[in-house]
Amino acid sequence: MLLAMSQDGFQPTLIRTTHTNNTSSSIQQPQAPCPGKTPIQVLHEYGTKIGNLPVYVMEKAEGEAHQPSFIFNVTIGDMSCTGQGASKKAAKHKAAESALNLLEIDPGTPLHIKKESNGNPAKPNDQPNSVGKLQELALQQGWRLPEYTVFTEAGPPHKREFTVTCRMESLTETATGNSKKVAKKAGAEKMLAKLLNVSGCPEITWIPKPGVRLENLRNSSAEKMSLLRRNPLSIPNTDYIQMMLELSQEQGFEVTYFDIDELTVNGQYQCLAELSTSPIAVCHGTGISCGNAHNDAAHNALQYIKIMASIK
Repeated sequence: MLLAMSQDGFQPTLIRTTHTNNTSSSIQQPQAPCPGKTPIQVLHEYGTKIGNLPVYVMEKAEGEAHQPSFIFNVTIGDMSCTGQGASKKAAKHKAAESALNLLEIDPGTPLHIKKESNGNPAKPNDQPNSVGKLQELALQQGWRLPEYTVFTEAGPPHKREFTVTCRMESLTETATGNSKKVAKKAGAEKMLAKLLNVSGCPEITWIPKPGVRLENLRNSSAEKMSLLRRNPLSIPNTDYIQMMLELSQEQGFEVTYFDIDELTVNGQYQCLAELSTSPIAVCHGTGISCGNAHNDAAHNALQYIKIMASIK
């Protein structure tokens, strides 16, 4: 069963981040940015100067297809703000605007960095953490900035566990932590390690492939795609995970499986299979074991591709 198809995948459990700014100044009304520089650009410039780049996380996507609503959180240093908009760009814009207000930065005037109490300029962070390193890498290479999504939150109030997905171009990594910040950092670390692994050398030389659009699958005459069109997907004891792996390798997209902690009402395991196609597709699967749930999700994803590839 296809559950969601969007540019950011599926989010079964999403929560809003609480503002953590500790300054005593009051929040002012949003200020109109000067022509040519958006709040996102100004905040990035500020982050570059202090050595702490802002990190944006999509926390919620809701509403109907014709009237969506997105909520983004931006973290810079120890401060966190949220913004809501009808598009991802608009939500990021609002989050950056809120952060600039809390920092008392006027987008319409030259940027000045506040000094420390001793009168010296604030020292930049010479060793940025994994989140900052990944963002800097994306900027240097001209890639899209990494996107972090709060996937699930589980556990009692005194012992929460957050699962965050980190997406960089067509690559996806998942990590957990006892806070969103820890989970994001772990996700970025895993992504950096993955980039080194796919590069096959001590330096990151990986080049992202263009997104695989559904039109490409529809027009493909490759072996695995042709077999999928011809053969039924109802043969018992078929390893659909392997079949999906071979198809994804042939067509150049990735498949990521996400386990859902909560069982179904019938006590079965649940899983989501995310395809890094354009647009991204997410399919649901259930089973008496975790492996069966993965196989069912792969089966449903293959069914989806088969249907979409047959549309003229």
